[in-house]
Amino acid sequence: MGQTPRMLQPSLSERHFFGAELRRLRERANLSQARLGAMIRFSADLVRRVETADRFPSREFVEACDSALAAGGALVRLLPLLERSRADEGRRTTCPSGPASAGTLPAIEAEETSGVADMVVRVPFQPGVLDRAALDWLNASAGPRLSMAGRADSPDQVCEEDLNAAETALAMFRELDHTHGAGRVHAQVQRYVERELNRLLASPPASEAVGRHLYSLAAGFFELCGYQAVDTGAHGLAQRRYLRALRLTEAAGDRLYGSYLLAVNIGHLALHCGHPEPARRMALTAVRGGETWATSAVAATLHAVVARTYARLGRESDCLLHLDIAEKQLARSKPEDEPAWIRYFDAAYLADEIAHCFHDLGRPQLTQRHLGDALTALSLTHVRRLAIDTALLASSLVAAGRIDEACATAREAVDYAARTTSHRCLQRIVEVQADLEPYRCEPEVREFGEYVHHRLPLATL
Repeated sequence: MGQTPRMLQPSLSERHFFGAELRRLRERANLSQARLGAMIRFSADLVRRVETADRFPSREFVEACDSALAAGGALVRLLPLLERSRADEGRRTTCPSGPASAGTLPAIEAEETSGVADMVVRVPFQPGVLDRAALDWLNASAGPRLSMAGRADSPDQVCEEDLNAAETALAMFRELDHTHGAGRVHAQVQRYVERELNRLLASPPASEAVGRHLYSLAAGFFELCGYQAVDTGAHGLAQRRYLRALRLTEAAGDRLYGSYLLAVNIGHLALHCGHPEPARRMALTAVRGGETWATSAVAATLHAVVARTYARLGRESDCLLHLDIAEKQLARSKPEDEPAWIRYFDAAYLADEIAHCFHDLGRPQLTQRHLGDALTALSLTHVRRLAIDTALLASSLVAAGRIDEACATAREAVDYAARTTSHRCLQRIVEVQADLEPYRCEPEVREFGEYVHHRLPLATL
């Protein structure tokens, strides 16, 4: 009673990782904490305290949750990890340990405000609010909605030099995020937003053009904040940040960037949280609402997300139709005609999207072929993407029955993941181990499990 709930950081400890997984599965099942508690005959408060890493769960609690959430043993397989952590609790410090968390910044993370902590703990992903947000965006009046308050030539006016400095910071944060994952970077980004970006947003722009630029740039920061929230397992917070970014594009009259946010960020988030139908609606709304402004590369990304939603829904012909459109659009793209924020989307990134489609459709050979294209062209600095795609390749090899190759590939994925502080990477390694579970008696699978235990203990099953 009266205690401030602990902010959940899935890469911080075994308890935090379990809590994040429990919340993800509960939200996927569209259950409240109270409803889940009633189903498993435990209190809603205990569900809350386990999800926020304030309590170790008992074996009975874990088994009941696994059954109620149809987790297929995913939660039960985390019990040995939790029990070791409980036994070692007295020797633990408050800082993460192990190779996966080397170089984290606990002192900075501790400076997160209680408001942000409260959002992380209390706000779930809410697919029900997305349709209204998409409709508001679709029907938004054309043109920017800027406040030009302030005296001309006022010393506190925002000028292009201010925006150039902010753009440099955003580019730096994005590169650090690609390399290390959100765990090491998100607190720095949050501090920059709270101190510098909010100061710029509170000041009058020197001109309408500067104001439009400022709001679009601010949308970029909140997009990054949302992406980092996904990477730390805070899906409700990610949704809030993405919707804030979408509103900023409306204020700037930036229809192109708004369509991208609606499909690529919000649509992908809905997919990640297990809601393919809302994701499909978001992506199709973005296609419809952005078609007048869409460049070739942006159109390719929008249709790629539509394809991902159809793949998740098992609608292969619709998926292939939109993949064909995406490939044709990307082939027409010229970098000089594209906004800077979409130039990352090249043939390798499209191959990544195609691979995920075929994985969801249960086509492992095609998944492997397109992942080969994606991994060959992917920059070695994008460690998180390398970890996720290599792990997906391992899962596709398991599906094809090539267990030796799957374990060797999964080791590479673990090595990449150990260089990040990314909940998504940990989750993907856990999924590979679950895929290998039917072959657990094979010596190479046992050896892989031991390798995960020593190299990436937070992902140990």
